[in-house]
Amino acid sequence: MSLLHESAVNLAARIRRREISSVELVTEAIARRDRFEPELNALVWHDDEASLAAAREADALVARGDDVPVFHGVPVPIKELTWVEGQPGTFASLGVSDAPRPVSDLVVDQLQKAGFVLFGRSNSPEAGPMSVTENQRFGVTRNPWDPRYSPAGSSGGAAVAVAAGYAPVAQATDGGGSIRMPASATGLVGLKPSRGRVPTRIPGWEHSITDGAITRHMIDTAAMLDTLSRVDPRAPYAAPAPERPFVEEVGAQGPARRIGLLLAAPNGVPVEPEAIAAATALAEALESLGHHVEPVAPFLYSPEAVMGFLDVIVNAWLWATPYDEPERAEPYIQARRRRASDFGAADYAIAASRLYAETAVLTAQWGRDFDLLLTPTMAAPPPLVGTVLAEANEDFAGPRVAENQMVAFTAFCNIAGLPAISLPVHISELGLPVGAQLVGGPFGESELIRLASSVEEYFGWTTRVPPRFP
Repeated sequence: MSLLHESAVNLAARIRRREISSVELVTEAIARRDRFEPELNALVWHDDEASLAAAREADALVARGDDVPVFHGVPVPIKELTWVEGQPGTFASLGVSDAPRPVSDLVVDQLQKAGFVLFGRSNSPEAGPMSVTENQRFGVTRNPWDPRYSPAGSSGGAAVAVAAGYAPVAQATDGGGSIRMPASATGLVGLKPSRGRVPTRIPGWEHSITDGAITRHMIDTAAMLDTLSRVDPRAPYAAPAPERPFVEEVGAQGPARRIGLLLAAPNGVPVEPEAIAAATALAEALESLGHHVEPVAPFLYSPEAVMGFLDVIVNAWLWATPYDEPERAEPYIQARRRRASDFGAADYAIAASRLYAETAVLTAQWGRDFDLLLTPTMAAPPPLVGTVLAEANEDFAGPRVAENQMVAFTAFCNIAGLPAISLPVHISELGLPVGAQLVGGPFGESELIRLASSVEEYFGWTTRVPPRFP
C-alpha cells in the first residue's frame, strides 16, 4: 500500500517526529497523480510549485522545533465547488470564469490552520446537484475499483483522490448525499456533519449543504470533524459543542443502542440486493456487539415537501449561482434554472416552511422510536459512467431511476440537518464497494463515530484498496 493510504493523523505525527517529511508526502502525491490521472481524472487543477513550497515551509517549522497542528504537512485536495483565495473556482462549468477567487471559504481557513498542504482541486458535477462526477468542462471522473463505473458524486473527485492514494483525506461537500455516495462507491468513510457543525458564510440550499471530508480511517474522520467544526464568528450560527473532542469517541465504549433498520427506499425506487446486503451486514455486526436492531418505517417527509425542496429551493439556488455565461451551462442545469423562474417568493416561503414543520416531526423519532437509523447508503451499486448525466441532459423531466436510486436514502438527512455516515462494509459480485449508512439524531456525530469505529477492524476497510491502485 502507498504511504498515502495511511491515516493522515499518523502521517502528521511521523512528520513531527521527523521520520518522514512533508516534501516526501507531496512528492509521492504528485507522482501518483501523474501516474493515474490519465485514467481516473480526479483532480482538475494543480499548482505543484505552491504545494511543494508549502511542504518545505512545513518541514522548516518542524526542524525549528515549533509547535505544529494535528495535520501538519499532510496534502489535501479541495473540491472544485469550494473557493480558495488565488485559485480558480469554476463550479466545474464552462459558463464560469477561471479567474482567481478573491477569498477562501471558511472551511479552507480551518484546513490551513490545521496544517494541511493544499494539493489541487477535485472534480465535481457542475454546480453540485448531480449524483455522478461528470461535466462538460473537465470530463468524466472514473472509479478506481473499475473505471467503467462512476465514483458517484458530487464529491467523486475527492473520493477517487483518497481511494487511489493521492492523499489520505479530501475536503468534500454534501447537499443531498455528495459525501456519502462517493464514499460508498469507492470503499471509503464519508461523514456528513450536522447542520451548523461546520461553519460557512452562506448556508446553501436552505441550510442543507455542509462541508466535510472523505477519509479511510475513523481517527481521521473524527480529527477532521474536530478541525472543521471549530466555531467561527463569521458564520451565521453554530451547532452546540460536543461534550468532548470527537477523536476521543474513536474506540470509546458506549451503551447498547436501539437501531432502526430501513431497507425500503423512502422515494419508492427499487432497492437492489447488493444494497440490502450491505445494510444487513452492518446490522449483523452491530447486533453482535450488543445493539438491538429491528425494522422500522419512519416518517421521512411528505412528497410535497420533497418536491418543494427539489423543484423550488434547489432550483432557486441554481438560478442564483453566479454564472458568467449561463447559456454554456449543462442542459440539465439550464432546465433547472428555467424551472426556478416558474415560482415566486411565496412559493419559496411555503416550501421552506413546510420543510421546517415536517423536520420537527421527523427528528422527534430519534430518541423516541429508535436511537439511530441504519439504511443502505444508495439503493444500487455505482452506475456506469456516462449514463446518469446523459439521462438528465436528454430528458430532465423523465424518471431518472438510476439517479433517484443513488439519492434515495441520503437526501432526507440534508433536509433535516441530521448527521449521517457511510461505511464501506460490502463488496459486490462485480468487485465494487457498497456502503451502509447510519443516521444519528440531531448533533449526534459522537455516537456515529463511536459505533463506526467499533466495526472498523471487523470489516477491515482501512487496508482494502483498489487492486490496480495499491
